[in-house]
Amino acid sequence: MEVTGTAGTTETAGAWPAAVPAQGRGTRAGPDGAADGQEAADLLERTRQAVEPELRRAVALLPEPLGRIARYHLGWEAVDGTPVTGQSGKAIRPGLVFAAARATGGQPAAAARAAAAVELTHNFTLLHDDVIDRDHTRRHRPTVWTVFGDADAVLAGDALQALAVRLLAEDSHPAAARAAARLAGCVIELCAGQQADCALEHRPPGEVTLEECLAMAEAKTGALLGCACALGALYAGAEPDEVEAMDGFGRQAGLAFQLIDDVIGIWGDPARTGKPAGADLVARKKSLPVVAALTSGTAAGAELAAYYAGSTDPAAVDRAADAVDRAGGRDWAQAQAADRMARAVHQLSRAVPDPDRAGGLLALAEFVTRRTH
Repeated sequence: MEVTGTAGTTETAGAWPAAVPAQGRGTRAGPDGAADGQEAADLLERTRQAVEPELRRAVALLPEPLGRIARYHLGWEAVDGTPVTGQSGKAIRPGLVFAAARATGGQPAAAARAAAAVELTHNFTLLHDDVIDRDHTRRHRPTVWTVFGDADAVLAGDALQALAVRLLAEDSHPAAARAAARLAGCVIELCAGQQADCALEHRPPGEVTLEECLAMAEAKTGALLGCACALGALYAGAEPDEVEAMDGFGRQAGLAFQLIDDVIGIWGDPARTGKPAGADLVARKKSLPVVAALTSGTAAGAELAAYYAGSTDPAAVDRAADAVDRAGGRDWAQAQAADRMARAVHQLSRAVPDPDRAGGLLALAEFVTRRTH
C-alpha cells in the first residue's frame, strides 16, 4: 500500500495497557469488549439522567418558537410539539465531562452545568453543520433546516450557544469563569475547523493533503472532546498540566472518533446510520479515508479522483467506495484511529497515573471508536 500519513509510535506509562486498535467495522468480540461496552452504556445513561434536567431548564429560557425548534432538534418533541422519547443524542461529550471530573478526583455532580454547556455547544454545531452540508436526516428524523428552514435552524443554533455561555456565567463554581473562557476558545476553533472544511470542499482533489485534513478534523471534532475533558478536570480542581493532558486525551480520542465516523460515512449501514449508503461520497466530501486514497498514488486513487471530478452515474458511488478501499483509504483510517487512541492513552496517563481511576474515560473512548453507526 502506498498511502502515507502521520501515524507513529507513542510511549505509554508502564502501568497502562496498550491502546486497543479501533475497528469501525464492528465491536470487539469476547467478554472484555462486552464489559467495556456495558460500562460506557451505563455511564452514558447516568449522564443523560443528570444532564437532561439542566438542558431542559436552559431550553425553557428560550422564547418561542426558538424553544420549539430546540426541543425538536434535541429529540424531545415531534414537529407538532407532541412529546417523544428515545430520540436524543448519545451524550458522549457530557459523559466525558463527568468521567474526567471523577478521574481527576472531583465529584461529577458538581460539573453538571459544565456538562450541559458542552452538550448545548455540540448541538449548536450540529444545527449549523446540517445547514452547511445540506444533510436531510439526523437521528433518523428530518433535520431542522428541512422542517423549519435555514434561517430558523441557524438562529436556533446561535441560541443554544448563547445558553451554553449563560449556564457557565451563572454557575457559582470556582472554575466556572475559566471553563467559560475555555469553551469560548473552543467554539472559535470549531468555527475555524468548519471554515477550513468548507474551503477544502472547493479545492481540486489533487490539492488537498492528509496533514491539513487531520488538522481540520482536530479543530472540528477533537477540540470539543478535548474541551469536555478539560472542563471536567477544571471542575475537579486539577492542576494546569493535568487539565492540558486531559485536553490532549480528548483531542486524540476525538481524531480517532472522526476517522471512524468517516469510515461509517462511506460504508455504514443506512438502517443504522439513518443516512443513505455512501452519503459522504454522494456529497463529494473530502473525508479522511477519501483523501488518503486520493493521495495514495495508486490506480484506484486515480479512479476516485475521476469520480470526484464530476461523475453523475448513481452506480458510480459504489465504485467510488470500492476505489477508496482498494487505494488503502479504509485500512489507513483504521490504523490511524488506533494510533490516535495510543496517543490519547499516553496523554491520559500523564493526568491520571492510576489506570483504575480512568476506567470511565477509557470505556467512552472505546465506545466511540468501536461503534458501527
